[in-house]
Amino acid sequence: MKKIVLAAIAVMGFGFANAQDIKFGIKGGINLSTFTGDIEDASSKVGFQAGGFAELKLSDKFSIQPEVLYSLQGAKFKETGDSYSYKENINASYLNVPVLAKYYVIDKLSVEAGPQIGFLLSAKSKWESVEGGEKYSGKENVKDSFKTVDFSLNVGAGYDFTENVSAGVRYNFGISNISDFEYDSKIHNNVISLSVGYKF
Repeated sequence: MKKIVLAAIAVMGFGFANAQDIKFGIKGGINLSTFTGDIEDASSKVGFQAGGFAELKLSDKFSIQPEVLYSLQGAKFKETGDSYSYKENINASYLNVPVLAKYYVIDKLSVEAGPQIGFLLSAKSKWESVEGGEKYSGKENVKDSFKTVDFSLNVGAGYDFTENVSAGVRYNFGISNISDFEYDSKIHNNVISLSVGYKF
């Protein structure tokens, strides 16, 4: 994991040193996230992301794009039985720092890939259960159940509608275990995001 972080820093340094043109921008969009790994009954939930980026043009075809994003992720859970049901919604807030290598396949259309480090800001659970006709519900802070740093990889594509306005789709798959439970389990973040950006 340290090698990935160091490689990302090296790429950013190279980009700033060799950039022909640098543009800054803001972006925001919708997340569709879930957990995968040693976990059952997880399903996707809707969240959002917002933040800023810099596009460092190295040539007409190639650029480096570091970003800083606030991202609301997590997952939903649901269990049902003969006289029992349980629903839980976990909201996990991250400060994500991806570094993307972008290649313009044709004018305005680009593909991208690169590593990401995420810092857990908060994790909260909202649950509801029905057992024997009785209904129970509650909210909990579950940040201690998750590791504070997440490493992942991004792949995606983008399209520049104008010189300033762009849109993108990205798949982020976790490569590090985010579980900090006492028992031995491995859980990974998985996020699909749709975003719109504005370059200054």
